[in-house]
Amino acid sequence: MKSDLRLPLSIGECCCVFQVKYVISRHPSVQKISFVGHSLGGLIARYAIARLFEQDLTQENSQTNGDSRADQLEDSWLEGNVKCKMAGLEPVNFITLASPHLGSRWHKQVPLFRGSHVLEKAATRTSWFLGRTGKHLFLTDGKDGKPPLLLQMASDCEDLKFISALLSFKRRVVYANASFDHIVGWSTSSLRRRDELPKYQIKHLPRGDKYPHVVNVETGKTPTLDVVPYEAQIKGTEKIDMEEEMIRALTKMSWERVDVYFKGSRQRLLAHLAIQVKNYWVNSDGADVVQHMIDNFVL
Repeated sequence: MKSDLRLPLSIGECCCVFQVKYVISRHPSVQKISFVGHSLGGLIARYAIARLFEQDLTQENSQTNGDSRADQLEDSWLEGNVKCKMAGLEPVNFITLASPHLGSRWHKQVPLFRGSHVLEKAATRTSWFLGRTGKHLFLTDGKDGKPPLLLQMASDCEDLKFISALLSFKRRVVYANASFDHIVGWSTSSLRRRDELPKYQIKHLPRGDKYPHVVNVETGKTPTLDVVPYEAQIKGTEKIDMEEEMIRALTKMSWERVDVYFKGSRQRLLAHLAIQVKNYWVNSDGADVVQHMIDNFVL
């Protein structure tokens, strides 16, 4: 299936792709590349890397055991049989901060609605008011038999390899606000199901002196489930659990999860911006989060 390019994300993605290629042309000695995206910028980065992705299989996998494409690519990557590049560069870090990877449609994905089903349904029905970006985030942009864009981005399409591009990075990291973020929920930004969130422990986790707002760090391989291509499911039923499909597809690979908690901070109501220190004078409390990202950056 080909991806639908009629989207506002493509505007930001085109700018991102252009900037990457421009910098490479100006600095031909650059060999590695990393991406850091905040909020919607994380989704734009995911779209852009699919455009920049280049794959070179040095050894074809002769076994056909029914594994998904993501499984095969990850196995080949670990065995050294596949070389992946981003615009000719080695992909290293892919990092997002408070990005709505699962969209904004479901229960408590937009904390501002305070879990009200009435408000969530109203927002979904009126997502057109926010333009195409709103339709993408609330997954109401699917039409003519095509899935919503965010669901497409949880799979490899015919022309854009969204999952393969993510797999090519040495590490993938999601920073997420555990609370006080009124725009992007904890579940969608940390790529977890709601029952996987450490809700009751997060307030009591010890805080370090160096990173006082970083309260939880999870590393290692995430347990995965077999992914059934969404094309097949759409043919079999009119309605599928799109949130579950995205989680299952995106967690076929390992993610580092960093939970951030601004309890006690005078800037906690600005957590969505503080997590990346958009303006130092009003978001300075998030400086330790940025420092944590820098200290763990792989060069």
